Amino acid sequence: MLVHVLGSGAGGGFPQWNCNCVNCKGVREGTVNALPRTQSSIAISANGDDWILFNASPDIKKQLDDFSAIQPARHVRDTAISAIVITDAQIDHATGMLTLREHNKPWEVYTTKAVHDDLTTGFPVFSILGHFRGINHHEIATDESSFTIPTAPGLVFTAVPLKSEAPPYSPHRHNTVPGDNIGMNIHDTKTGKTLFYAPGLGVAEPHVLDYMSKADCVLVDGTVWTDDEMANEGISDKRAQEMGHLDQSSKGGIMDILKSMAKPRKFLIHINNTNPILNEDSPQRKQLEAAGIEVSFDGMDLEL
Repeated sequence: MLVHVLGSGAGGGFPQWNCNCVNCKGVREGTVNALPRTQSSIAISANGDDWILFNASPDIKKQLDDFSAIQPARHVRDTAISAIVITDAQIDHATGMLTLREHNKPWEVYTTKAVHDDLTTGFPVFSILGHFRGINHHEIATDESSFTIPTAPGLVFTAVPLKSEAPPYSPHRHNTVPGDNIGMNIHDTKTGKTLFYAPGLGVAEPHVLDYMSKADCVLVDGTVWTDDEMANEGISDKRAQEMGHLDQSSKGGIMDILKSMAKPRKFLIHINNTNPILNEDSPQRKQLEAAGIEVSFDGMDLEL
């Protein structure tokens, strides 16, 4: 299984266009040792030719331009993206579908029913695409049953329901239902290796911890360092938990969870512009490294 990180940032990317927090101002001025990041998305392939896109961020144009394997140029209009999986209906994971409207056939799109409903009503991306080539929708079950995608031979996918948060335009906002947010367990039957991917994670429930601990590699929510990070920067009084994200530094946070797991290689993804771990010289980044946790970056490649 080949894994390519198209984008590793949270909503707004890094630096965020209108933000002058310590990180954003510092990276613009060259005073903070940090890499710019686009909004979170990954691509996975079983054969190096056909790629499954996980989430379509608003930055998709730049992400695809920066990844040559995704444009095989076999025809006048072409792409190596053979299917798209959307893990939640948030703006930073679905807006890029509008950029992809010029596909020469309907997209093969995999989502839960809850995400499909939100993307046809509150944020009607799928309805809009119906005026172009449209989509062929494949419903992902939330009972942890496995499924396959024809263009990813040997890969077995299992959706893992997560407690996070539904988007503001969802009728499930603050009252989530199974399928509003999912992680994805991807097992390669040829190599025996498994990836667990969850860019949004609000509560580490026992079944989620089980998938994570058994995986060979995890790519999980790295949005914020502290629960009150946004307030400390004077940006918002919302806590990370209210937005459906588990912070890294608190007792029982992502760092505590990951450092207790012996098997997987551990990466954070979906990192907010305010998070001090973006600064590669920060004490927070050094704490992560000491715990054996890595920070993903745009363009990162993994092979499992």
